[in-house]
Amino acid sequence: MHATPKFITYILVYVDDIIITDSSTSAVQSVISKLHSLYPLKDLGTLHFFLGIKANYTIIGALLLSQSKYITGLLAKVNMHNAKPIKTPLAPGSKLHMDGIDAFSDPTLYRSVVGALQYATITRPNISYAVNKLCQFMHSLLESHWKAIKRVLRYLNGTVDHGLTFYPSQHLFITSYSDSDWACDSSNMWSTSGFCVYLGNNLVSWLAKKQQSVSRSSTEAEFRSLAALVAEIKWL
Repeated sequence: MHATPKFITYILVYVDDIIITDSSTSAVQSVISKLHSLYPLKDLGTLHFFLGIKANYTIIGALLLSQSKYITGLLAKVNMHNAKPIKTPLAPGSKLHMDGIDAFSDPTLYRSVVGALQYATITRPNISYAVNKLCQFMHSLLESHWKAIKRVLRYLNGTVDHGLTFYPSQHLFITSYSDSDWACDSSNMWSTSGFCVYLGNNLVSWLAKKQQSVSRSSTEAEFRSLAALVAEIKWL
């Protein structure tokens, strides 16, 4: 449906009011009723599967989001569903380079798999750094890059059922961490920023991204990463 800005503002104000004054169950029902008075809709009940993401509920009230079916399909697509699992998505200390003579023969396959891995980072932030690195070689593909992708796939094959778990929290404090990988790109000496943000006990935002300019020291790279984190916290 297409909602007008006035309608969106009205609903947001209404939601804000009832969440503050009412329990979560009745708040949800109130929002559904109010929406139904303006647009025809159907309540499909408890969420179980949406856009390749599976929702599981635990006995303690936690919610586990995983993409096991999506990842299994990706592994089958590249014939790696029987691949031997591995414990890390990237080899420790590994450096991927743009220069080389062993060009990869199927650029379309590489880009397709990397795109699929990008979607998998929705519930698998532990592969975000590796996928970020692999995305930087779309225009100059080497066999070494494809081997790195296969390692990520082997890691996923051993952790298919992993995902994000959201627990009931007694507080909504924001806790965050940042880091940087200084001059990790040998072609232009750019660094990579990384951070994660928790709301209560739950991970709600994360980033692995190449910095936009060269940092002359590891301290400068850390400050750039911290600045990106502060901007994210202010937005949240």
